[in-house]
Amino acid sequence: MAKEGASRQQGSLFGEILDWMLAPLLLIWPISVALTWLVAQGIAGRPYDRELGEVARSLGQQVAAAEAPARGRDRYALLPEAAALLRADASDTVFYQVLGLRGELLSGDETLRVPTEDAPIAPGELRFRDDEVGNDAVRVAYLWVLPEGAAGTGKTMLVQVAETLGKRARLTNEIIKGVILPQFVILPLAVLLVWLALARGISPLNELQRRIRSRESSDLSPIDEQRVPDEVAPLVQAINDLLARLDSSMSRQKHFLADAAHQLKTPLAGLRTQAELIQRELDAGRSNPDDLKRSLAQIARASERAAHMVNQLLAMARAEDAEQAMRREPVNLAELAIDTVRDFVPRALERRIDLGYDGALADDSRLRVQAQPVLLGELIRNLVDNALLYTQAGGLVTVRVVEDPFGQVVVLQVEDTGPGIAPGEREKVFQPFYRALGSGVEGSGLGLAIVREIVQQHDAELTLDDTRVRRAAGGESPDGQGPGARFTIRFPATTPVDTA
Repeated sequence: MAKEGASRQQGSLFGEILDWMLAPLLLIWPISVALTWLVAQGIAGRPYDRELGEVARSLGQQVAAAEAPARGRDRYALLPEAAALLRADASDTVFYQVLGLRGELLSGDETLRVPTEDAPIAPGELRFRDDEVGNDAVRVAYLWVLPEGAAGTGKTMLVQVAETLGKRARLTNEIIKGVILPQFVILPLAVLLVWLALARGISPLNELQRRIRSRESSDLSPIDEQRVPDEVAPLVQAINDLLARLDSSMSRQKHFLADAAHQLKTPLAGLRTQAELIQRELDAGRSNPDDLKRSLAQIARASERAAHMVNQLLAMARAEDAEQAMRREPVNLAELAIDTVRDFVPRALERRIDLGYDGALADDSRLRVQAQPVLLGELIRNLVDNALLYTQAGGLVTVRVVEDPFGQVVVLQVEDTGPGIAPGEREKVFQPFYRALGSGVEGSGLGLAIVREIVQQHDAELTLDDTRVRRAAGGESPDGQGPGARFTIRFPATTPVDTA
């Protein structure tokens, strides 16, 4: 269960996309509320600032029109009408203050603080600030006034009018309610629309899943790419490529099994036939020792062919095992080739064929390759076995291992003086169970197929050509022998770093 849980760590694609779409929306919403509150404060404050500023200007004009500063403080107080207008606001408290040329209080509330600013004083310029009177927050409009009798003295009088923020707060709240309350309806609606749009957008994937699940296990036909979205098309193309490779692999396996069954049927049928003949001879009392020896010899040959076929099938399976081919290690190719030639010497002597090795010594460390030793030995054995099968008595088979002059590859060659392979058949001979017609040679037809599979597993290069130059007609070499076949395999050389 733990393993299954670990394999399901990747969540739903639908949920992942929905999270990434809704998370920014839910994050932006409180930011929008905060910005709306700030904007609402500015909007709500402007009309009241204008009203407050007009009152401050009116008081400043009254102060500037006074005849002389010494005529009394009453001259700098608000007119009764203006004071009554300020006090008429029942929701907010209004304060005002007039300071003389020396900063003395001439009229109004002394609780208002004198502004402290770095900006130079500009007579008649209306300014605003936020302040406090006691425990109440207020908005203050103020300006400096130059009375008529104080021109040229450089001194000014200060006029300030302040009011509490009750009206402003109520207007701000009304604006926020008018903007935010609809969002409580819009936000769930937006979430619902996002969910519906995402469900509709991802529905082609569900349809694709349904189509794949409804297929038979043997149906490896490509998926229709016209019925999938453009974003999913590369994935479908990759799946189709995998299906094509699986179909090709399964077709090759079916063909291989059919050919293997057919090839094994012949020696097994021969075994059964010879066994039945011996049984009938024994039952009839006509058991001739010579006939029995011939039948037993044929049984031995048939069983040898069957055993060879089974061994080749096992070798083919090993060659196609990619996991085994990946377990590589440095292998001395010359040493492996010499050991293989030594194993085939008795068979070559029996067939009166000159089998030899020509090339570098076994202790030459420059001839190491990164390879799977079992597969590499199987490759050399199949090449030598193929050369001995097709070389006539008195012929020559040579195994050669040499180093590339540039040190990039290690070259393995196996050549013979047999009939050779026609150019038109050089690709076919690497197919399983293929044998050239008219050769009269008994074999499994798997040797060269195994060779090519091992070559591909080791990222090597395989070429096939003639050992000798062919005549224009007849396919023989100038000295009367066959043109022969030469298999050349180039393995990537092992660098000193690889061997460390």
